Amino acid sequence: MSLVIVFKLLGSLALLMYGMKAMSEALQKMAGPQLRHVLGAMTTNRFTGALTGMFVTAAVQSSTATTVMTVSFVNAGLLTLAQAISVIMGANIGTTLTAWIMSAGMSFDITSAVYPAFLIGIVLIYQKKHRYVGDFLFGLSFLLLGLGTLRMTGAEMNLGENQALLDFFSSFDPDSFLTTLVFLILGGVLTFCVQSSAAVMAITMILCSSGALPIYQGIALVMGENIGTTITSNLAALSANAQARRAAFAHMFFNIFGVIWILFVFRPFIDAVCGFVGYDVDMTREAVSAEAYLANSAKLTFVLAAFHTCFNVSNTLILIWFIPQIERFVCWVIKPKTQDEEEDFRLNFITSGIMKTPELSVLEAHKEIEAFSDRMQRMFSMVRELLTLSASATGKKKDNQETEFNKLYSRIEKYESISDNMELEIANYLDQVSDAHLSDETKAKIRSMLREISELESIGDSCFNMARTISRKYQGKEDHFNEQQYAHLHQMMELTDNALSLMNQLMKGRKESYDVNRTFNTENEINNYRNQLKQQNIIDVNNHEYTYAVGTIYMDLVNECEKLGDYVVNVVEARMGTRQRDN
Repeated sequence: MSLVIVFKLLGSLALLMYGMKAMSEALQKMAGPQLRHVLGAMTTNRFTGALTGMFVTAAVQSSTATTVMTVSFVNAGLLTLAQAISVIMGANIGTTLTAWIMSAGMSFDITSAVYPAFLIGIVLIYQKKHRYVGDFLFGLSFLLLGLGTLRMTGAEMNLGENQALLDFFSSFDPDSFLTTLVFLILGGVLTFCVQSSAAVMAITMILCSSGALPIYQGIALVMGENIGTTITSNLAALSANAQARRAAFAHMFFNIFGVIWILFVFRPFIDAVCGFVGYDVDMTREAVSAEAYLANSAKLTFVLAAFHTCFNVSNTLILIWFIPQIERFVCWVIKPKTQDEEEDFRLNFITSGIMKTPELSVLEAHKEIEAFSDRMQRMFSMVRELLTLSASATGKKKDNQETEFNKLYSRIEKYESISDNMELEIANYLDQVSDAHLSDETKAKIRSMLREISELESIGDSCFNMARTISRKYQGKEDHFNEQQYAHLHQMMELTDNALSLMNQLMKGRKESYDVNRTFNTENEINNYRNQLKQQNIIDVNNHEYTYAVGTIYMDLVNECEKLGDYVVNVVEARMGTRQRDN
């Protein structure tokens, strides 16, 4: 085998993989957020969940994309784990469309048709309105060009007449169960190494259609690909939370279970598929002419695609009735970590290791910012609790009360550190995503997200400033606030908490259904109440209701609440895409 042919083989595989990736990214950009809303809305039961997973995966040509979106929805509480399992089952069926596209590309000479598609694609790319369609045509053209080049390269290599290769495959006993296991493991390892089941499927099709690889070993490779493609997602999920690990493990369990039961009916199942396609299993090279043998072998690409579809459809029809049991099993295998994850800094939605499109990466960052926002409101709730603890400290402090106060203050301090880290990690992630080829809508989303995390971190700073002020007051020698001051502070904090609740309502919902005036009205209430308390404080100090030092600390807390309300408005404006107002 010459070096030129080797490079043509590897280059055509690279074209194939790049075409798949470009086509999938373009389809996701064209679908936009509607794809995610469909996935979230059409999973009312296990059957609609499976159908949704199948159609979405067939549409975007990426089961990984569907799986990542599904896991994100589980983490966000939009889907239950059981619904996610049904979507993943459907995704396994949807991804078989890729095999049919490849079998058609291997069976017919389509390289001449891709050049007009390239021409139309480049014209559409330069037309801003239709550039995603152009990106899709480019991706599809690269995919078909890669398949056509693979087909021609396979013919040049004369694999069916390569005696060394034929001797190697004939050294395995075709009737041995051990041979099936060896090729099954080989398919899994190759898929894991190449990180593309499509590439391994293409190699399998070349070997089978050339007559070099017997059909039973070829299908064993395809079964191994089904397992190998789940290993990557499971490794990447190791850094995610328990629900993400469970969803990834359910995907692996689904494919492993299917491989196990198919091994018991291996020959009859394959013979039935071959009969459906019209492939003669018993035809040998010696019994017929070379032309008849190669014509029969050419049908093997369709046999592989048909097996891939029949395998996943059959497996889904069997397991879809046992989704509650699968859910209990994966929950039993993967238990949540005993440590309090809320107190531990970890990004739950942003993970590394899986090849994702920029659109999906933005979705993950969106979910992470939702969690960031929710965490900041919990931090503010701790500040309110700290104020309540300080109010109960009259006279001599009790040891257990002081311990509780210090423990709560330490938690707030830790949350402030977490907010700093979250801002930095999410910003770095978005910076990496922004290096990719993005749609204008996605670029605008990233700009808004960077502004959101900056303002959310400022909310954390305000909470910590209030906690430090309360602690200074608690530990110091100044007089305590009087009952009226505590009542005013609790009222101000209640208004601020309402603003945070409205902010989180927006972050977790759709901005089209959010009334932004509610946030602005709450901010006006906070501003007016701050002005009212400021005037009252001057009067009370002049009337010697409390000392000037106590009044200063009191107004520090009031002003910090007002600043926090401004940060909330900035977050809401960033999410809604409106211009920042002067505070």
